[in-house]
Amino acid sequence: MPKPVIAIVGRPNVGKSTIFNRIVGERISIVEDIPGITRDRIYSSAEWLNHDFNIIDTGGIEIGDAPFLTEIRQQAEVAIDEADVIIFMVNGREGVTNADEEVAKILYRSDKPVVLAVNKIDNPEMRVDIYDFYALGFGEPVPVSGSHGLGIGDLLDMAAAHFPVREEENYDENTILFSLIGRPNVGKSSLVNALLGEERVIVSDIAGTTRDAIDTPYTKDGQEYVIIDTAGMRKKGKVYESTEKYSVLRALRAIERSDVVLVVIDGEEGIIEQDKKIAGYAHQAGRAVVIVVNKWDAVEKDEKTMQEYERKIRAHFQFLDYAPVIFLSAKTKRRIHTLLPMINMAAENHNLRVQTNVLNDVIMDAVAMNPTPTDNGKRLKIYYATQVAVKPPSFAVFVNEPELMHFSYERFLDNQIRAAFGFTGTPIKIFARARK
Repeated sequence: MPKPVIAIVGRPNVGKSTIFNRIVGERISIVEDIPGITRDRIYSSAEWLNHDFNIIDTGGIEIGDAPFLTEIRQQAEVAIDEADVIIFMVNGREGVTNADEEVAKILYRSDKPVVLAVNKIDNPEMRVDIYDFYALGFGEPVPVSGSHGLGIGDLLDMAAAHFPVREEENYDENTILFSLIGRPNVGKSSLVNALLGEERVIVSDIAGTTRDAIDTPYTKDGQEYVIIDTAGMRKKGKVYESTEKYSVLRALRAIERSDVVLVVIDGEEGIIEQDKKIAGYAHQAGRAVVIVVNKWDAVEKDEKTMQEYERKIRAHFQFLDYAPVIFLSAKTKRRIHTLLPMINMAAENHNLRVQTNVLNDVIMDAVAMNPTPTDNGKRLKIYYATQVAVKPPSFAVFVNEPELMHFSYERFLDNQIRAAFGFTGTPIKIFARARK
């Protein structure tokens, strides 16, 4: 199920980014830095008291030369579109301003719950300054201090109280859900139509034509699928067209619902930084991934072109070294028949379980081949391993001291497990655990 989304909204210089960074820095389950992923400052996944959620910092938007109030309005409207809960941030040292009132008018018209946060309340004596903000009409203000980290817990408590209850999807457990992600106009809708063999999704040369994700049930050779088309990662409106930072937001919930994510690249235009950002979200979400190079019919090529193109993809997407790459043309339907078998394989590996005794044979052989590392005279000892989850396959390796498990040795074990069991198309996770 998709996570709830919090958006932080407010006029400039009220501390939106400071609060965002404070929440991300202290309340998030940190994901290790992986070479090749460009992290986007305005979006992150976080956790608070068993609540997993996504958070957006609209302060990270740059709208170019837009007038002051227009910029605020556009940021707020994007947040209203994308968020389940809105944190309305104001500056406690400056009191209520005309710009605050403009943001409030926009939020009044939304159906989204709003939590009013008064920032820069750095000590208890300053709390008397928050009462003027009742006039904005959003109930009790929450005093916070981004610079000192005060009140963040209370703020998240109030926001989490408004999280919607998600209903379970009623698709059969054997149904494969896959989404198509990528920047606008790489041919995602055309690819859906080519798979379905009919014009089920509007196709246009105008970026952002499809406005929302569309679920399309589909059956082929007895296998049931649900295609989640995220062609509309940017909704209609100038703000979505004026900043590439928001092109990923339309895909995030679809990624979380998917078993397999197709990262669609424009073969004619080539790879750009935005492709890596979008693919990085699928990887961090632990979804199976297939890289699809579309518009291959428009590429001038010889017998080495495909090999060279894949080499470039591997160089740019080092964090997706497990993802297969396929080349096709949605327009001509050339090689379109190779897509579903690849999706099936990735979904199967994403849900693959390995017997514990077989897994431990592989681990022990790996240790014999490459002995465990030492640190300050202490050697890592591996006792046994077991698979603890699927989607993605996750393995607990029980050791004497988890901190002795160096990243490079974990990577070595990852490679040995892949060599033994495949896992093409899916990330795998390895956790070092102390044996009790």
